[in-house]
Amino acid sequence: MTAALRVALAGLGTVGGGVIRVLQQNRELITRRAGRPIEIVAVSARDRSKDRGVDISGFEWVDDTSALAACDADVVVELVGGADGPALALARATLAAGKGFVTANKAMLAHHGLELANAAEGAKVPLKFEAAVAGGIPVIKGLREGAAANAIDRVYGILNGTCNFILSKMEAEGRDFADVLAEAQALGYAESDPSFDIDGVDAAHKLSILSSVAFGMKPAFGDVAVSGIRDVIAADIAEAAALGYRVRLVGVAEAGASGLFQRVHAHLVPTHHPLAHVTGSTNAVVVDGNYVGRLLFQGAGAGDGPTASAVVADLIDIARGEFGPAYAMPVASLAEASPAPTGERRGRAYLRFTLADRVGVLAEIAAAMRDAGVSIESLIQRAAPEDGTALVVIVTHEAPESHVEAALERLRGSQSLAGEPFWMHILD
Repeated sequence: MTAALRVALAGLGTVGGGVIRVLQQNRELITRRAGRPIEIVAVSARDRSKDRGVDISGFEWVDDTSALAACDADVVVELVGGADGPALALARATLAAGKGFVTANKAMLAHHGLELANAAEGAKVPLKFEAAVAGGIPVIKGLREGAAANAIDRVYGILNGTCNFILSKMEAEGRDFADVLAEAQALGYAESDPSFDIDGVDAAHKLSILSSVAFGMKPAFGDVAVSGIRDVIAADIAEAAALGYRVRLVGVAEAGASGLFQRVHAHLVPTHHPLAHVTGSTNAVVVDGNYVGRLLFQGAGAGDGPTASAVVADLIDIARGEFGPAYAMPVASLAEASPAPTGERRGRAYLRFTLADRVGVLAEIAAAMRDAGVSIESLIQRAAPEDGTALVVIVTHEAPESHVEAALERLRGSQSLAGEPFWMHILD
């Protein structure tokens, strides 16, 4: 049998422990599929004495994470996290040493992926990152291999399990955002500082990676328009349900003649759409190809098992000698990603206003919409709560986004508004 693929593992947290368990429990199966054994030979983490529920006594311990690049291994797996710091130093050192590199680090790839892909090509070694997007769902492999013959029109989906858990819990139980966020933190679905998740940054990292692989563009995380779910309230969930929608945080990317459009934003998703039925911490990605049609990838978007499964799948590919350019084509072939203007994008919008409950307020809003060229499809006003305000929800007919922005600008500073208007796009 061919010599074993020797692996050095940086990071022994939830996913790192999962990688060790997968390789141990499925050892025989993995060896047959890879055509050779895959063996961890060295590990590194912050605390050597911590009990991780797996036996690491048979592995060489390396205190300095960056030094793993110099150990006797063929591939280094990075599960440390962070866009810069030790993770990036290890990536650079590994590729410079002519060794393969596997990572689940979406932040590092979003910010430095092009540099690392170029280094991997120069060293003629693999750079693999299936686990960086959507956990155990093989969406990167699906785009790079299964849909390789297709021009991809659009890729979009639910890319953050924390946000989806919160929104679907609000939907099922009628609870407010802050209450469900606290529960998500208690259950371990959300970090003590949940900003990256609930503000859409984590989903934006993943979307920029998907965009690059799907469209053959250089990664352009800085061009992703990002907003999260902090401002979604229970009333939005209820109104969406009454209108035949569910609220989901959706990342959307499209490439066209006007450039690359990338946005992470709360959307109203029609109940007949598959994404409306994705609940809990599940992720789902939809890919529209010009010959394959619509593909739906759905599954566990995080966790030790699913993410470790994706890491080991990358190792199996490397053991087989099956790998190509990180972004599905050589770096020199990746196109520059100029951001597409959003003003002329047409769609329907959900607008929520908190208003002073007095005569003439609705007329003021209607006039602003009319003057900006936005037609109102439906308008709902709910009884004023005790603070003397009223909740008004408007769904517009299809219109350019610039017209909706102009209508909201006309209302800016109005004494009739008791708070900032809230806008969600409606998924077509």
